[in-house]
Amino acid sequence: PGHLEHPCSHPCPQINIEDLEEGPVLHGERPDGLPTGAAVSGSKRRPQSGGADRKKAGEVADKAAPPEQSNISGKLRKKKKKQKNKKNTTGEILENGLEDIDRILERIEDSSGFNRPGPPPLSSKKHVLYVEHRHLNPDTELKRYFGARAVLGEQRPRQRQRVYPKCTWLTTPKSTWPRYAKPGLSMRLLESKKGLSSFAFEHSEEYQQTQHKFLAAVESMEPNNIVVLLQTSPYHVDSLLQLSDACRFQEDQEMARDLVERALYSMECAFHPLFSLTSGTCRLDYRRPENRSFYLALYKQMSFLEKRGCPRTALEFCKLILSLEPDEDPLCMLLLIDHLALRARNYEYLIRLFQEWEAHRNLSQLPNFAFSVPLAYFLLSQQADLPEQELSSAREQASVLIRQALTMFPGVLLPLLEYCSVRPDAAVATHRFFGPEAEISQPPALSQLVSLYLGRSHFLWKEPATMSWLEENVREVLQAVDSGDPAVGACESRRKVLYQRAPRNIHRHVVLSEVKEAVAALPPDVTTQSVMGFDPLPPLDTIYSYVRPERLSPVSHGNTIALFFRSLLPNYTMEGERLEDGGAGGLNHNQGLNRLMLAVRDMMANFQFHDVEAAREDNPEGDGEWD
Repeated sequence: PGHLEHPCSHPCPQINIEDLEEGPVLHGERPDGLPTGAAVSGSKRRPQSGGADRKKAGEVADKAAPPEQSNISGKLRKKKKKQKNKKNTTGEILENGLEDIDRILERIEDSSGFNRPGPPPLSSKKHVLYVEHRHLNPDTELKRYFGARAVLGEQRPRQRQRVYPKCTWLTTPKSTWPRYAKPGLSMRLLESKKGLSSFAFEHSEEYQQTQHKFLAAVESMEPNNIVVLLQTSPYHVDSLLQLSDACRFQEDQEMARDLVERALYSMECAFHPLFSLTSGTCRLDYRRPENRSFYLALYKQMSFLEKRGCPRTALEFCKLILSLEPDEDPLCMLLLIDHLALRARNYEYLIRLFQEWEAHRNLSQLPNFAFSVPLAYFLLSQQADLPEQELSSAREQASVLIRQALTMFPGVLLPLLEYCSVRPDAAVATHRFFGPEAEISQPPALSQLVSLYLGRSHFLWKEPATMSWLEENVREVLQAVDSGDPAVGACESRRKVLYQRAPRNIHRHVVLSEVKEAVAALPPDVTTQSVMGFDPLPPLDTIYSYVRPERLSPVSHGNTIALFFRSLLPNYTMEGERLEDGGAGGLNHNQGLNRLMLAVRDMMANFQFHDVEAAREDNPEGDGEWD
């Protein structure tokens, strides 16, 4: 009582990976999903072989020219003309700033005649969290849209300038990075039982000292102190992540992304030999601070990939984060995975995830899943390359699920139509079920989830065909409400009981998402806390493997900025000086910290990172040449 009984919350049943591997789980009265042709996409084949096969095929195609020199020269001229025409076409598309990036990529696919490979059958033994190496590389996705030459053309001469110690999957080392030396980061196997292996990152004594210096640099409120630290420890993960956030506040997206990639490279070089990115059976406990850096680095990289126009790659990173601790889901990736699956047009995967996890995770109680899954069924029914029976089945299933969603979450409809610039029918806008009262009467925790979903995914509903389908089902729901359908009252009772308070992982997800509508809906006890970019809203049951040594008084050794804020805010103390009691003093302490962080964010917007280049040795390209 008093807490949200939520699919993302702590008391979730243990997920049995063996059960997940057996295929989709169909439950009780739920209609069947897609026939056996629907499934997740993927192949266990390592990318080297696949890439080599594609390369050989391309070389054969390029070499398959007649031996006559005149014909060869003529074909070369034709190829050049074709390439020019293709460049002009792509340029015209990209110049149209009114089109969203999904439509641009879809048009490129259509113009190139690219047919997306169909997914393997559901009988495949790969479980729903299986991660494919080749889909962790954004170049795989970009090649689909722009071709291998456009993506790799400028990278080939650079890759020979510096030799890195190992091949990595999460990111590609760059010649502009500092020379890699082990920073003192490692990973050990904690235990292995029931087919699951638990790992933990470890810090050496030298890395611990660097971590202490980093915390002192954060407390100094001076980003240049972190830059100085990176000059001596260029692969310290938390420093790279914190400086990445500072660069992002400066709107230097390229440098921010580069720093996150360097952090991922540092952590992947520390992997245990038995740690697997793809198996879905390796676990990292988020309660350990050393592990959190890996979660956050993956999340930030996933966000950059989505903004870069690589939703399929971002989806794979999302699956990877979820697989590290699927029961607890510390970053609440279940609030995002449906969005990425729809953006990547991987409808079959979203449907399969819903079918397999609905029984033990109650995904239909999340507004994002309640609306995204029927949308996936509907979009699947619009594909012309499927048999008519499958299309009609998908359309019917979409209608059933969207009516359930509208009945359970009536407060979603009018804000969604407003986002899509659609004026609702008077009968809908004035009806007591869908009217303004539906949105106002929502519990605060539910309003937060709705704001997050609409702020992130509303544009997926803008297509005229989708709106027409939604309108049909809204009318059906209104008829059911007016006829006194008992399901309407049951849903209202569940809303009042289930969404009393959101758990901490949902708040952490909202903070990381930076969706302004959802951040504005955070409760006061969260907004009055100091949220540090390298560790937002840490778990209350943190497991510490080492403690920071006691420091001298921050008043005597504080910098000018810290002393200035201390003089303005008597309740302000440096990070780490926790108040033991949780009374009014603690509340004042948190309010002071919150005001401090707001002031610092405004101040950081005016910082210029002139010393960042000093931390990046051997950069022959100069400013502005990233990626």
